[in-house]
Formats: sequence, C-alpha cells, structure tokens
Amino acid sequence: MTGVCGCCGALRPRYKRLVDNIFPEDPEDGLVKANMEKLTFYALSAPEKLDRIGAYLSERLSRDVARHRYGYVCIAMEALDQLLMACHCQSINLFVESFLKMVRKLLESDKPNLQILGTNSFVKFANIEEDTPSYHRSYDFFVSRFSEMCHSSFEDPDIRTKIRMAGIKGLQGVVRKTVNDELQANIWDPQHMDKIVPSLLFNLQSGECSESRSPSPLQASEKEKESPVELTERCFRELLGRAAYGNIKNAVTPVLMHLDNHSLWEGKTFAVCCFKIIMYSIQSQHSHLVIQQLLGHLDANSKSSATVRAGIVEVLLEAAAIAASGSVGPTVLEVFNTLLRQLRLSVDYELTGSYDGSTNIGTKIIKAHEERQLQEAVIRTIGSFANTLPTYQRSEVMLFIMGKIPVPGIHLALPSTGSGPEGTRMIQIMLLKSLVQVTAGYQTTNMLTALPSSFLEPLLSLSLTEDPEVRLLVLQILLSLIDRHDNRPKFSTISIISDISILKLKVDKCSRQDNLFMKKHGQQLYRHIYLGCKEQSSGRQHYEALFALLGLLSVELANEEVVVDLIRLALALQDLALSTDEALPVYNRCAVHALAAAYLNLICQLTTVPAFCQHIHEVIEVRQKESTYLLPEDVFVDKPKLPSLLEKVEGDVLFLQSKITEVLGGSGYNTERLATPYVPQYTDEDRLSKRKSIGETISLQVEVESRNSPEKEERAPAEEITFETLKNAIVDSVGMEEQERERRRQVVEKFQKAPFEEIAAHCGARATLLQSKLNQIFEITIRPPPSPSGTISSGYGQSQSRSVPIYEMKFPDLCVY
Repeated sequence: MTGVCGCCGALRPRYKRLVDNIFPEDPEDGLVKANMEKLTFYALSAPEKLDRIGAYLSERLSRDVARHRYGYVCIAMEALDQLLMACHCQSINLFVESFLKMVRKLLESDKPNLQILGTNSFVKFANIEEDTPSYHRSYDFFVSRFSEMCHSSFEDPDIRTKIRMAGIKGLQGVVRKTVNDELQANIWDPQHMDKIVPSLLFNLQSGECSESRSPSPLQASEKEKESPVELTERCFRELLGRAAYGNIKNAVTPVLMHLDNHSLWEGKTFAVCCFKIIMYSIQSQHSHLVIQQLLGHLDANSKSSATVRAGIVEVLLEAAAIAASGSVGPTVLEVFNTLLRQLRLSVDYELTGSYDGSTNIGTKIIKAHEERQLQEAVIRTIGSFANTLPTYQRSEVMLFIMGKIPVPGIHLALPSTGSGPEGTRMIQIMLLKSLVQVTAGYQTTNMLTALPSSFLEPLLSLSLTEDPEVRLLVLQILLSLIDRHDNRPKFSTISIISDISILKLKVDKCSRQDNLFMKKHGQQLYRHIYLGCKEQSSGRQHYEALFALLGLLSVELANEEVVVDLIRLALALQDLALSTDEALPVYNRCAVHALAAAYLNLICQLTTVPAFCQHIHEVIEVRQKESTYLLPEDVFVDKPKLPSLLEKVEGDVLFLQSKITEVLGGSGYNTERLATPYVPQYTDEDRLSKRKSIGETISLQVEVESRNSPEKEERAPAEEITFETLKNAIVDSVGMEEQERERRRQVVEKFQKAPFEEIAAHCGARATLLQSKLNQIFEITIRPPPSPSGTISSGYGQSQSRSVPIYEMKFPDLCVY
C-alpha cells in the first residue's frame, strides 16, 4: 500500500506537490522556507500556474479552518502573502481572487485571532500597486466587515481593542486600494461612506480627540500606533486628504448625521474636534464646501433646540477660523444671509416662546438664556467669517447687513412671527452687533467707499432713535470705520491732557478722497453728534464714544475747513448745555460742558495756535478753581461730583466764540465762518441737500432757432464757460450753503406764521407763473407737423399751422413701408 500511495503522489501536479511541501508535519515549526523559495520560483517561472496555486492554497486553508487547525491556517496565509508580494505578472488578478476569498473566510470566523490575521493580510495586499486593472473586483463585504469590527463589543477589553484596531486598519486598506483606481467600486458612494465614517467617529469618541494637526501616519511613533484613537484619527485624515471636489459632500454628510443621531452637537467639544480634523485634512480650496454643508445643516435644524443650533454655529466659528482667506466661496452673501436668518429666528423664538409662533400646551419650552447664547455665538461667527474676507467683499457684507436692519422711514421691518416692536428693536440690536463684528479691524484708504450714502444714511438715522443701546452701537460702528491708524484706544476716556504728545497720535495728511468725503457727509456727522449730545438718555458711554468720534474726525479727516466746523460744533454744544429750553438733566448739561472742554483742549493743541491754546487753558484753569463739575474729571467717573441744581453758567468759565474767532483769524482761518454760530438742521435735510450732479449744476445754453415761430426773441449771449466756472459750479461754496439754509428757514417760518389768505395767494401766483412757463416750453418744443394744405389764419390775424390727422396726411412713396 505504501508503494501505491507513493506512486499516486508522484502523479499529482507539480504545483500541488510544491504547495504541500511548504507545510511541516508540526505546525509549530512554521513555514518550510526552503520549499517556499521553490514554490515562489516556480510561480515566477510559470505565472500561468499562479491562479491554480492560489486556488489550491485556498482549498487547503478552508479545510484547515473547518478542522480548527489554526497553525496550518497561519502557514497558508504567510505563503499567500509572500507569493502576493513577489508576483506582479498579468495573471495576478486570478490569484488575488483566491487570496481575497481566503481573507473573507478568515474574517467570517468568530475567532478574534483569525479576524486579525485576515485583516493583516488584507492590509499587506492593499499596499501593493497592481500592474493590471481589475474590472470586476468588489470590496463591499470588506467595508461591511471592517466597519463591524470597528464596533466590536468583545468581553475582553484587550482583545476588543485589537479587533477594533484591526477594523480601522482594514478600512484604511480598503480606502488606499480603491480611492485612486477609477475602475474599482467607488468608495465615495454614500452606501460605503455611511459605514466607514461612523465607524471611525465611533472610535474617535472613545478617547481624547487630538486638536493638533498630524497629517502623516508615517510620522507617528510606535506608542501612538497602539492607541485606537490616534490610529483612527490618522485613518480619518488620510480618507479626507484623498477626497476630491465632488466627494467632499459624501464624506461630510455622515459626520453630520452621526453628530445628530448621538446628540453630540450639545457638548460642542467632540463636534468641534471632528471638524477641525476635517478642515485641516481636506485640500484648502475645498474648505468652502464644508462650510456650505454646515450652513445647510444649520437651516435644516432651525427648529431644533438652541443648544444644538449653538453647537453647529460654534463649529462654523472654528471652521471659519481655520479656513484660508477667501475660502468662504463664491456665495459670500448667502453665508451671511443664513446666519442672519438664524439670528432673526432665534429672536422670534425667544420672544414668542415657541418654534411655531403659538403658545399651545405641549409646545417645546424655549429657554431664553440658551437663545441669548446662540445669538452671541452667531454674532461671533459673523465676525469670524468677515475677518477671512478681502476688503471689497467686507464692504458688500456691511451693505447687505445694513439692508436687513429695520430703519424707520428707510427699511421696513422684516416679516416676523408676531414678535412686535420689541422684536424689531432686538433685531436692530443684534444686526448692529453683527456690524460691529464685521467692521472691527476694517482698514480702508478711501472713506467714500467705506461709508457710501446707502450705508451711512440709514446708519445715522438709527443714531437718532430713542433706544440708547442702538445709538451706542451706531457710534461704535462709526468709530471702527473712521479709525484707520489705531488711534481709537487713545480716546477711550475723556480727560484734560495738558500735552497730547504723550498720546502718540498717528496723523497723516488728509487725502483728496477724505476731503471729498467730509465735503459730502461732514454736515450729517456734525448734526448727529450734536443731536446725540442732546439726547436725555445718553450716558457716560455715549459721551465717551462721541468724544472719540470728534477726536478721530480731527486726526483722520480734518483739513482747515473741517477744523473750523468742529470748533463751531464744540461751541454749539456749549450753547446747548447753557440753553434752558431743552430741559436737559443736570448730569447731561455738565457732561456736554465737560465734553466740549475736553475736545477744545484737544483741537487747540492739534492746531498749534498759541493764542488759541492760551484761551482754552485759561478757561480750563478757571473751571478747575471755581466749577470742577464742568470738567470731565468730575463728571465721567463712577460717582460724579455734581451740584443738585446747575445755576446760570457765565463769565470766565465759558469759551468765547468771539475770542476764538479773533485768535484763529490771525493764523489764516476763515473768520467769517468761525463767527457764524453752528445751527443744526432738524429737518430731513441730509437727503434734500444732496449735491446735484454736474449735469444739473451747469446748464449749457443751446440756442435753437424756431423756423416757424413768427417772433424772434433776442437772447443774451451764452455765458463763457471757463475752468474757474466749472470749479465753482462743482465745489459748493460754504457761503452758498449758509444762504440756502437761511432761505429755507425763512420759507418754513413763513408757512408757519403767515395767514392762510397770503399763503393761498402766493401759491396761486406760483401756479400761474409755472403754467405760463410750461405753455412757452410746449409752444417751442411740441409743434404740430407741417400740413400739406398750408396755413390757416387765426382770429388775431396771425398765421398758424393747421394740424392734419396723420391718417389723412399724404406721404411720399419712399416714406411708406
């Protein structure tokens, strides 16, 4: 029988004999290396036999697994690994099928050691670059099985950790094998990503999430490789780093779903950690896609609890801080629109107490303090996004937000869910706080572009509201935009400084654009500063902001004309505090006196006119001796030292307009303008007195001869237009502005005090004059067409053209189509 068996063994195919020879009698001895070398040489010499070798090894491994001969199983897998590493011929595909079949067999086993063995072999295979593509290979089973291993709940914690780490390595291998091969199954499909990403996040949750950026797994130490959290993070980074533009959404969506399903937004820490990994790992040009997905998810959770929405907003804040400059993407305004919409919804929820605007029993209770925290988070996020934008885009965002603010008479309140006037007020405050964030650190060289009329007018309109909080926010916005040399902190407190050189103010020469800006908007700013001081609800913060605004105007935008106007404004503020008609409280009157004194002390040192400085300092010294309550050191403190009743202030404690005009006139300043008291305009003059366009300012006289007119009027020769004429027409002179103001005041006074009959007669005369002028214009410009029938005689003996209806007129054939 022995001879027969030996004979039969000799008849077996050579590749089977070579495979059998690598297995020792005792599996403890391990792989027979000499025979393994013979098998490898045979496989390289006869590559067409490689698939049969693989099939036979697979058959033996399946049999050994079934018989629980795990020693031989390990030997078979080691042999497969060596053959796989050595052979790269065209026949490798069929061998790989046998190899994957054996790996699948091991992974299906319930023995942890076999699962880990199969995973390690798969990882080795994943690192091999194949020479020939595979059209039919599927990795669906491996994705599912490795994901399942990542969630292992094995009783022994050490074995559980090993199984989970094997699952993570297996997923990493699948990604490496498929992500760059277009012929393989698309690993970025949602069916695969919905398994891979949650498995990785599940393991990230089990330990501290690293916030540092460690993009390369090759840089990790051996100690780190033993940690499932570190291994998971490296795998997650590698996955995201390989994501192309079209795959970002499929990779991020499972993250959002995982955070939703496990209520991880509320804790914020893990969610922020995940998106820090995402933002650092993906290609920088794709950052805006992640941000857009987060914004969409925020919209989808509009009726979720405030803590959930606050968590998403917090993640947005961190993502915007990490993203490169300008990576918000092409839809910049849509980003801010989403955030502003969430801000408004939060205000409505806080005021109505429900998500649907009703107060039915059973409606989810809304906590006001949580909504407030959300609102603050949204405002911070708006500022964070704005800081990543270039200057021109930030200007667009400022205009966009201003268009959302309900301004009386300009922008109507946005549709609300029944929050009423209080809702409008809160929206104003929240959006203005957003503008404060956007304008913080804003630098521009051209004030006309930084503060266009479409932005400045509604902003200044808000500065006249009764709400002191709104007025203060408006002043903060103006200060941020005007301050271009970081001088604002130097005006943070109101005080009398004997030598302003210690402030180290940065003063540049006023540019042409700055001059144009002040010529166009200066009167508006002066008026609103004056009216801001006049408000009874103004407090210490308001006066400090107004002083800072006056100081910044003097340093940033002042030319000689502006300095004169600012001095006139300061003297007008003194007159305001002296006036008994305004019924200002004692504190406000003392505060305005102190504000005017502090500003005149500043401006006199900026003008460097000795006689001006001497007068200001003399008045301040008198006040220090007799009336300290008129100086900022006694007013703008926590406990102001004020008299119970402010008696009539007069004498040497007042700044004299005549004296200031005299001393400044000697230094070349406009004495006529200095001597004219500043009078603010209380009507909506800012819009009515806009400068006209050049076409409206200059009327070019064109002589048109009327051939059919019997009367030839002698016209005066047209005025010769020179450079000086154009210059005077474009640049409005100060004298003309004053005359126009006086004329308007007289007209208003006439209509208020004149008897009705006089007003009616005046209007009737104007209407008659207007009608006669219109008749003359119509006679010249709208003439009837010439009649083929000639002329007719009028009742006064004058010839007139007779009008013939068009349908009766006879036109030449060439004129008819």
